[in-house]
Amino acid sequence: MKLLAADIGGTKTLLALAECTGDGIRLIREHRYDSGAYPAFEDLLADFLARIEPARREIQRACFAVAGPVITASGSEMARVTNLSWRLDNRRLAADFALPAVRLINDFQAVGYGIERLGESDLVILQPGRPRDAAPRAVLGAGTGLGTALLAWDGARYRVLPTEGGHIDFAPNGAVQLDLLAWLAQRYDHVSIERLLSGPGLVAIHEYLCARHPDRVDADLAQRMQQQDAAAAVAGHAMTHSESLAGEALELFVSIYGAHAGNLALLTLPYGGLYIAGGIAPRILQRMADGRFMTAFNHKGRMSHLTAEIPVSVVINPKVGLLGAAGFAAHVAT
Repeated sequence: MKLLAADIGGTKTLLALAECTGDGIRLIREHRYDSGAYPAFEDLLADFLARIEPARREIQRACFAVAGPVITASGSEMARVTNLSWRLDNRRLAADFALPAVRLINDFQAVGYGIERLGESDLVILQPGRPRDAAPRAVLGAGTGLGTALLAWDGARYRVLPTEGGHIDFAPNGAVQLDLLAWLAQRYDHVSIERLLSGPGLVAIHEYLCARHPDRVDADLAQRMQQQDAAAAVAGHAMTHSESLAGEALELFVSIYGAHAGNLALLTLPYGGLYIAGGIAPRILQRMADGRFMTAFNHKGRMSHLTAEIPVSVVINPKVGLLGAAGFAAHVAT
């Protein structure tokens, strides 16, 4: 069975022609697009379909994973990409591009479905925990935004429940984080956790520290932040200059990340595994694995013994969402 899959994000969009076989999902042809370079998803979809001619005529199902909520109304699935102006309608896409059975799902719903298609080499274990068969799972990941999804066993396979958990309130720990919240509250009416755990969130944390310590501002880094992706510049500088404000910003980011993941763990008790996905974690893996993340994760007072038993891993396969979208089209969409 030939499948069309997409992983649509605010920064990049991956499109792939895939095949479902008895051995699983195989990506046959794929292409990466810079999302911001296109006014609409239809533009890059048209480009990709032209690239795979004549194989497009063999496509039997399609699934597009969208970084934003998917709303079902009058039999249609509609979505708006949270950090772009793109709007998608599954029926319109099917009609305009002569595609059968188009489905839209949340991007982290796709990540959830992709988890079962990963191997040991696709994961870095932060905490082995005590995994339990058929127990709930959870996925969490910071990138352009912050995604969250929950997985529940239905007796045959895991079903993925999409959420908009990235927009819950930021819960600070300690004096510095309380001051950071107060500083962010001057900018935003609602300080969600995504305001910190995302690429723009890392930049905001760095800006906060620069405002508090103007004598330590690095002029060269400030210039690089203007010339390239600001979050990548901060993270890159932090990885090689741990004593800088960028280094302190990344440490604060990782601590907040770990504490929030621990909150999610207490909320869902994912003894089947908690998976950290998204574009940022693999790039800062050294900091994710140095103990700071798990210290914050397990700092839960009387419930620390529960979080210590939850398996925690970082997903380092960047195609997990694409594999999940293809898997959903093949096995779940019907």
